[in-house]
Amino acid sequence: MTLSDTLSNTLPANSQSRGLRTLARLGFAAKGTVYGLMGMLALLAATGQQEGQTADKKQAVQTLQSLPGGPVLLGLIALGLLAYIVWRVVQAVRDTEDKGSDTAGIARRLGYAASGLVYASLAWYAAQLALSGSADSSGNAQQTLTARVLAWPGGDWIIMLVGVATIGVGLYQFYQAYSGRFHKHVQGSDIPGGQQNTVYRLGQIGYTARGIVLGIIGYFFIQAGQQSRATAVGSTDEAFDLLASMGPVVLGVVALGLMAYGLYMLVQAKYPVLKV
Repeated sequence: MTLSDTLSNTLPANSQSRGLRTLARLGFAAKGTVYGLMGMLALLAATGQQEGQTADKKQAVQTLQSLPGGPVLLGLIALGLLAYIVWRVVQAVRDTEDKGSDTAGIARRLGYAASGLVYASLAWYAAQLALSGSADSSGNAQQTLTARVLAWPGGDWIIMLVGVATIGVGLYQFYQAYSGRFHKHVQGSDIPGGQQNTVYRLGQIGYTARGIVLGIIGYFFIQAGQQSRATAVGSTDEAFDLLASMGPVVLGVVALGLMAYGLYMLVQAKYPVLKV
């Protein structure tokens, strides 16, 4: 019996639909908060209010620790990200988007699962901060893993392929932004008609900024593979540093874009369009 069958036999259809919708909304809210914080910190760096202090997702989450009720906020972020992971995996297993079981459909469904699982380490990091007040940020974890892969036969090619795939995901963000694919979701939601165009523009700006950052991270991976040098890889933080080297305006524009993406995710949390 598959996971899909188990879920279908355990809960009534309406309960399943409500449960998945709740998971998705919690996930969108947590994801939106993380991106909003990350963009805000980058914007502060761009405007000179936090010189040289851009942030990746973990550092953005860490800023919640100093706020009143920080452990509670961190716990909510951890639970929200966990909900997002579960929803994406169930979405892939149950094929709630009707992608089918052909090669293209399976690839899309695996993409749903992967898009959730990439937040697993961030969810665990937030949970550690919430429960113990400290966590191993493992700032060099990405480089450590890259170094291990580079030591494999053909490891440099594997790292370069990771870079190409990451750039591909970044390009897909541009496709999302300008193909109009998500416009139908905005129009099909319960967002008031007068606000739909604003939400659509937020999404476009957000997807564009996200595509730029992912493209830079992919470039770092390709450089690491070409040079067989793990220290060449970088996360969002290093991507922001590269953008900052192009000028505060460039970093500021991308930072605003990530904040727009965060707002778009929060709107998704309130008005989700889901096939469940």
